[in-house]
Amino acid sequence: MKRKPIVLIDKSLNYLNGKVLFPEKVDKANEMLKKIGLPKLKNTK
Repeated sequence: MKRKPIVLIDKSLNYLNGKVLFPEKVDKANEMLKKIGLPKLKNTK
């Protein structure tokens, strides 16, 4: 028998939807993605 985890989402945090909480980190991550790019996926067969 598999057990599913019970996760309760706090609805009072909905006011944070769409807000960037750490703009400096987002900017840094976007710069790194521009320079390096996303990792390549390996083909699994």
